Amino acid sequence: MLIWLQQFLVRYPELALFLVIAAGYWIGSFRIGAFSLGPVTGALFAGLAVGDFAHVPVAGMTKSFLFLLFLFGVGYSVGPQFVLAMKRDGLKPMLMAVVVSLTGLATAIVVARALQLDPGFAAGLMSGALSQSAAMGTATDAVNGLPVSDAQRALFVSHIAVADAVCYIFGYAGVITFCTIVVPALLKIDLKTEALKLEQTLGITRAKPGLASAWRKFEMRAYRLDDDAAIAGLTVAAAEARVPGQRVFIHRIRRGERILEAEPGTVLAAGDVIALSAPRQIIVELIEPRGEEVEDRELLDIPLVSADVFLINPKLAGTSLQQASEQSWSRGLYLRAVSRGGEALPIAAGTVLQRGDLLRIVGSDAVVQNAAKSIGVIVAPSNTIDFVVLGLAIFLGGLVGVLAGFTVGGVTISLSTSVGTLLAGLLVGYLRTRLPYFGRIPDGAISLMTSLGLAAFVGLTGIHAGPIFLSAIKESGIGLLLGGMIVTLLPQIVGFCFGHFVLRMNPILLLGALTGAQTVTAAMAAIQERSGSSVVVLGYTPAYPISNILLTTWGSVMVVVFAG
Repeated sequence: MLIWLQQFLVRYPELALFLVIAAGYWIGSFRIGAFSLGPVTGALFAGLAVGDFAHVPVAGMTKSFLFLLFLFGVGYSVGPQFVLAMKRDGLKPMLMAVVVSLTGLATAIVVARALQLDPGFAAGLMSGALSQSAAMGTATDAVNGLPVSDAQRALFVSHIAVADAVCYIFGYAGVITFCTIVVPALLKIDLKTEALKLEQTLGITRAKPGLASAWRKFEMRAYRLDDDAAIAGLTVAAAEARVPGQRVFIHRIRRGERILEAEPGTVLAAGDVIALSAPRQIIVELIEPRGEEVEDRELLDIPLVSADVFLINPKLAGTSLQQASEQSWSRGLYLRAVSRGGEALPIAAGTVLQRGDLLRIVGSDAVVQNAAKSIGVIVAPSNTIDFVVLGLAIFLGGLVGVLAGFTVGGVTISLSTSVGTLLAGLLVGYLRTRLPYFGRIPDGAISLMTSLGLAAFVGLTGIHAGPIFLSAIKESGIGLLLGGMIVTLLPQIVGFCFGHFVLRMNPILLLGALTGAQTVTAAMAAIQERSGSSVVVLGYTPAYPISNILLTTWGSVMVVVFAG
C-alpha cells in the first residue's frame, strides 16, 4: 500500500501539492495559547514529510509562478500603507521597523558567519528566525542566479527549507513571549492599565461611550414633542446640540399630515413627531425616559445604505475622527468601521485618518453619497480582476528586476524577478490611492494570491528538501537552533531599547511596533487579548509594511553575502 502511494505521488505531483496544502492548513490550525505554526509553516513541514516519503518531482516554473503571485499580492495590499509610512504616517513605528529589520539582518550575517553556514542555510536561518517565510522565495531566486552547478543550486535551495523549519518555531514563539511577558515585566506595567490610559488619550471611553464610540451601531426611533418638550421652539441644529459630544440627528418631522425633511434651520414645534437617530445607549439612557415614542412607519421609512469608502481626499488625510465628525457633510452619518491595510483601527476621537484607509459609513442614501464625495470613492463589491494590469505589472516588474543589476567581484547581482515583482505590486497598490479604479483586484483574490500562493510555494520547497532533511539536520546540528534563537531575540531587544529610551514611545504602541517590525501578527493579537484593547494596532500597522518589504528582500541579501 505504501509503495503504491509513493508511486502515485511521484506520478501525480500536482495532487501531492494539494495534499501538502491541505495538511499544511490542518497542521497550522492547532494552537497552544497564542502560538500556532500557521498554514505556511504547516505547509513547509507537510512538504518535508511528503518529500521524505516520496521523491516527488518539483517544477521550478510552478514554484516561481506561485511565488510571484504572492509577492504581487503582498505589494498590492501594503502599497498604500508603505508609501504613507515613508512619508509621514507613524514615524516612530516606522523607525522601529527599520532598526529591527537591519538588526535582524546584521545578526543573521554574524551568526551565520560564526556557524560557517552555506548560502542556503544562512538564508533559511534568517527567514525562520525572523519568521518571514517570504524570504525563502527571494533567497531561492537569488540561489538560482548563482554561477554554480545545478546540483549545488538544488542543495542550497533544500538547505533554505531545512534551516527555516529548524528556526521558525522559536522565531514565532520567541516574539510572542518577549512582547507579552518579558517587556511588560521589564517596564513593570500592567497591559490592561496602559491600554486604558492610551484609550483615554485617544478619546475612547469604555464605560460611557463618547464621541468616538457614538459612531457605532445606531437606532432610529420616532418621538412626539409634547407642550413641555425642552426642544420645542428650537431649531433642528440647536436641538441636536443639546446632547453634546454625541451623534444625535433629527432626520424627518411629521407636522400634521405632512412629512418635512429636517433641515438644520427648521424650527421644531409642540405636537411634531420627529424621526431621530442615535446610538442605542443614548436612546435608552437619555431620550426614551423623556419622550413619548410613536410607531410611525411612514415617517421612519428612510432608505439607509452602508458603503465602504476609500479615503483619497488629501484634505481629510491627517485629520482625526473628531475633526472629521465636525464637517458639515458628516451630519446624519455614522461610522461603523475603519481599516488600514486589512487591520481594524479603534474608532476613537483621536484616531488619525490616512490616505488609503477604508471607512464603512452608514446613513441615508443622499447623506452617504454626499459624504463619499468629501472622503474619496465608494468601493463597490466587484468580482472582476484587472488581469491586464496584473499580468503587465508582474512582467514589467520582473523585467526591471532582471535588468537592474550591478557587478561585484565578477558576479552580476540583480534585484531579481521576485524583488521587481514586489516593487511592482507596491506601485500598483499605491496608485489605487490616486486612481481607485486602476488595477482593481477584489480582496478575495488578493487573499487567495497571498495565502495560497505562499503556502503552495513553501510546500513545494519542503517537498524538494524532504529527501535530505534528516541528513541536513545532522549536518547543521544544535548550533543552527541556538543561532536562530539569537537572531530572533536580539532585534527585539535592540528594538525595545531604541523605542523606549530613544523614541520614548507609549508602551502599548511600542509593543505594537515590535510585533509589526518582525511581522508576527499573532503576537499583536496576543497583546490585544492580554490588554483587552485593540489600540496596539496603531503601533503595528505603520511598522508592518516596512518590515514586510525589508525582511522579504533580506533573503536575496543573505545569499549574495554568503555566495562570495
